[in-house]
Amino acid sequence: MMEASQYTELTGQLLIAMPGMGDPRFERSVVFLCAHSKDGALGLIVNKPLPDLSFDELLTQLEIDRAPGIRDIRVYFGGPVEHGRGFVLHSGDYQSRSEATLDVDGRFAMTATLDVLEDIAGGNGPGTALLALGYAGWGPGQLESEILRNGWLTCAASPELVFAPEDGGKWERALRTLGIDPLLLSADAGRA
Repeated sequence: MMEASQYTELTGQLLIAMPGMGDPRFERSVVFLCAHSKDGALGLIVNKPLPDLSFDELLTQLEIDRAPGIRDIRVYFGGPVEHGRGFVLHSGDYQSRSEATLDVDGRFAMTATLDVLEDIAGGNGPGTALLALGYAGWGPGQLESEILRNGWLTCAASPELVFAPEDGGKWERALRTLGIDPLLLSADAGRA
């Protein structure tokens, strides 16, 4: 059995919230881990779109002009920490002009500076992207402890899942990548 002091690198992986984890902010959440080390973890929830804020509205608030015909990106509740701050999770084909892009694993990158939004609005941004307001953060050993208490499952992240347009099905799809039928999960622990 793994102990909480044991460490496994999870950067670039998905966390899948288990039923009954106890925190309603993470119910049925899929979290992309942008960074994970012995010092803690930072992730973005990728399946909880914000119903009251569009990309257009955000650009207007930030006074960023949008070129005609530029695609929309979805705006998400990224997590309960610093929910007024934006983080763009995107494909690895983009590097911010300010060189503030965190390369997660070559397929994914994350930029938290205004220039990425300006580039997306101007048609020069990454091939795929989503915008998260706020993030999920864990201190040293905290995430490992939550995983040991069956709060989270982990699985490999794919761009097809993370950037999929059907947000409501991401949790189920992530579970199915592990061979788990979501209908068979229970919030109650126990033995058969």
